[in-house]
Amino acid sequence: MWPKWSTSHQKETKINIDAISAVQEVSRAVTLALGGRLSFTPGVVVVCIGSDRSTGDALGPIIGTFLSQRRLPNTQIYGTLQEPVHAANLHETLSILSRKHGTAKVVAVDACLGKSDSIGVITVGLGSLRPGAGVHKELPPVGDIYVTGVVNIGGFMEYFVLQNTRLYLVYRLAETIAAGLSTALGGTDGDKIRA
Repeated sequence: MWPKWSTSHQKETKINIDAISAVQEVSRAVTLALGGRLSFTPGVVVVCIGSDRSTGDALGPIIGTFLSQRRLPNTQIYGTLQEPVHAANLHETLSILSRKHGTAKVVAVDACLGKSDSIGVITVGLGSLRPGAGVHKELPPVGDIYVTGVVNIGGFMEYFVLQNTRLYLVYRLAETIAAGLSTALGGTDGDKIRA
């Protein structure tokens, strides 16, 4: 599911997966987006969107799986390889979030497609993302903060492109994003996340 940015975001940070400090930059950007606090009174919910049935779209569920293996204080994770959050259950998941975590900050995580020189770029920003917009699906916006990783080239034949995305890149992006999120959310050993 590819996000289309809402007009409400004004600031975003772009981080290249090959940067030596990529994990620290993701952590810093998420911490700043959350207001710079490590203890979030209303809590934080991380919604990792995607499907385990498509290599390119599996970024979110892989990140969710990595995060669910960590003890993140005051944080709930939705969307893992075992229980993905995708187009078919997104409305139901958002309903659960509203009921159970109404005041929590929501961090939406998703894969996206972009230009060839953007492949491997992680973006952290304020505002929501619209899952499925890149493949012309009408789904509700998700999140107060978004984190995305560009997994392949967009613009045409998106489903085919997703099926032919290298798992290695998706895995590297997932490790980096999960480690950065874990560190920002007060997890221990965040830079050593592994499947």
